[in-house]
Amino acid sequence: MILTILAAIATGIFTILNVNPIYGAPLLILAFFCIPGFFIVEPNKAMVLLLFGDYKGTVKANGFFWVNPFMTKKKISLRVRNFENKPLKVNDKIGNPVMVGTIVVWQVEDTFKATFDVDDYENFVHLQSDAAVRKMAGSYPYDNFEDEEAEITLRSGVEEVNHSLEAEIVDRLNHAGIKVIEARISHLAYASEIASAMLQRQQATAIVAARQKIVEGAVGMVEMALDDLKVKDIIEFDDEKKATMVSNLMVVLCSDKSASPVLNVGTLHQ
Repeated sequence: MILTILAAIATGIFTILNVNPIYGAPLLILAFFCIPGFFIVEPNKAMVLLLFGDYKGTVKANGFFWVNPFMTKKKISLRVRNFENKPLKVNDKIGNPVMVGTIVVWQVEDTFKATFDVDDYENFVHLQSDAAVRKMAGSYPYDNFEDEEAEITLRSGVEEVNHSLEAEIVDRLNHAGIKVIEARISHLAYASEIASAMLQRQQATAIVAARQKIVEGAVGMVEMALDDLKVKDIIEFDDEKKATMVSNLMVVLCSDKSASPVLNVGTLHQ
C-alpha cells in the first residue's frame, strides 16, 4: 500500500509538471487522502478501530498498518500499571475508624470494555478500588482483644484480608475489562483520634496476658515447692503456716519489683 501511494504521488507530480495539471491533481488528492490510514502499534499498545461509530476491532500486533482512512483510531496501553492509594479513613467491622492504604497492580485486558463500557477506565480503577477498600474494611475488626484465634482481623489475618480485597476489586473492575494482577494492604493503623486510646488498650491487654502467664507459673512453682518439702520431710506445716508460705511465695513470684526480704531472728512462730 505504501508503494502504491508513493507511486500515485510521483505520477501525479509528473503529470502536473509535464502533462496536464487537471489529470495529475486527482492522483495527488487521492494519495494524500489515503495517508491518514497509516498507523504504528508499539509493544504493549493496541489500536481500537471505529468506522462511523461502528466498532471494527482492535489491533494488538506490533508494526506498521494501513486501514480505511475514514476509520477513527484510538490508542490504548496494555502495559502493567500500579498505583498506591493514600490511606483512607474507613470504619472496621465494629465501627472503629482506621486508616487503610492499598497497592493495586493492573492492566487492560478487554479493550472494548475499557474504551466503551466506562467513561475513563483509569479513573474507574481508582474509584472502585477505594470502594472495595471500604467494603473490605467493614468486614473485619481491626484487632481482637478477647481471643486472637477466634476471628480473622485486619491486623492478624494478612493473607485472608488481602485475598478478600483482591477478590472485591476483581469483581468491580471486571465491568471495565481490567485484569487485577495483585492487590494488597500497604498501610494499616488506627485513625489519629483513637490511636492513643487503642494503644493503651493493647498495652493493657498485653499486661493482663503476661500477668496471667506469671500467675500460672507461680502457682506451679509453689505447688512444686510444697510437694518437695513434704516428700523430703524437711518441715511440717499446719494449714495456717502453709497458707502464709503460699502467700509469701506468690507475692515474691508475681511482683514486678525485686523482693525485699525481712529476716526473722526469733523463733519460727514469731
